[in-house]
Amino acid sequence: MDASARAMVEAIHANPTQAVLYLSGGASQAFGWLMSVPGASNTVLEAIVPYSRMSMIQLLGKVPSPFTSRQTAEDMALMAYNRALKLSHPGFPALGVGFTGSLASARPKLGDHRFHVSARTSDQLWSSTVTLSKGLRTREQEDKVSSQFVLKAIAYACKVPATFVPELTDSEIPDEFEMQFDEDQQLEQLINGHICFKVYPFSSDMPKAERKIILSGSFNPLHEGHLKLLEVASSILGEGYPCFELSAVNADKPPLTVSQIKQRIEQFDKVGKTIIISNQPYFYKKAELFPGSAFVIGVDTAVRLINPKYYSNNYERMLETLLGCKSTGCVFLVGGRSVDDDFKVLDHFDIPEELRDMFIPIPAEKFRMDISSTEIRRRKELL
Repeated sequence: MDASARAMVEAIHANPTQAVLYLSGGASQAFGWLMSVPGASNTVLEAIVPYSRMSMIQLLGKVPSPFTSRQTAEDMALMAYNRALKLSHPGFPALGVGFTGSLASARPKLGDHRFHVSARTSDQLWSSTVTLSKGLRTREQEDKVSSQFVLKAIAYACKVPATFVPELTDSEIPDEFEMQFDEDQQLEQLINGHICFKVYPFSSDMPKAERKIILSGSFNPLHEGHLKLLEVASSILGEGYPCFELSAVNADKPPLTVSQIKQRIEQFDKVGKTIIISNQPYFYKKAELFPGSAFVIGVDTAVRLINPKYYSNNYERMLETLLGCKSTGCVFLVGGRSVDDDFKVLDHFDIPEELRDMFIPIPAEKFRMDISSTEIRRRKELL
């Protein structure tokens, strides 16, 4: 690695962007360059080489056609981006990089020597295709050129100025493509399931704690009880990243519209609190999306979680589902709520023994709020 490439890697590591890389068929030196410069843990969350046919099919959940194409690189980048969202520190920019290539091999190739690299962030897709002059370079040299383009893609996504020029001949002209996504498009992608969640880090305090402390709800409207409940839960747990979570997709209602989502987001901007918009209405899916998190819930929600009625009246299915949540390292902090006009806390209910250590009570003396968003809306309607 020359001095200009090293300087670029150092600048990438100094950037808060955190990346997942999926590389197949080349660009192996890019990973070595990233890892050989101190600070790699700031940037690289995960790197996977889906080299075999079955590995690529399992990664993408489909048979790519063809395997070496811009579309496949973009699909890989999108998968990597969603993975980076799950692994990155809350509020830090996430990046997914996909690479697929057909480079020089032990046997002469009938087709071109070509590679495709793609980088995906929340608001941008960038792709580049390069056809190399056949017979001009060894496999190692072609791998070096493709590695330079992967580094270029990461630098571009991180808004780090490129300080070196990839080693191409005058006839080897990259075919580059770029698409920007505005906020409405990003939210549409989320509703449609293309991206798994979007973070609005409105909080001025950005702790590096990996564990999220999440209060999920519809927040229609956000009220003082929500803010106080998350504050108390955070004080009980200690270290963690407190945030709110709103699912754009409902279990038994149509999805929220983009305008509805943006209206609810505005509430959190005004109070300076981080909100995550997801597309998972069920807690067992939220646990997969935010592994190791602590979910702050009301006792009414806790009662529903352990009620076999919501699992086709199957107790074993309920147990299996919640033990799956437990296996991800998730726990539930449970605040008291009015249930049938009677204030209830966790101790009023029988939690299955296998699940008891998942449910942590919030003492009533630390938090009690009898009013709900529904009641607030009803009172507003009466004015």
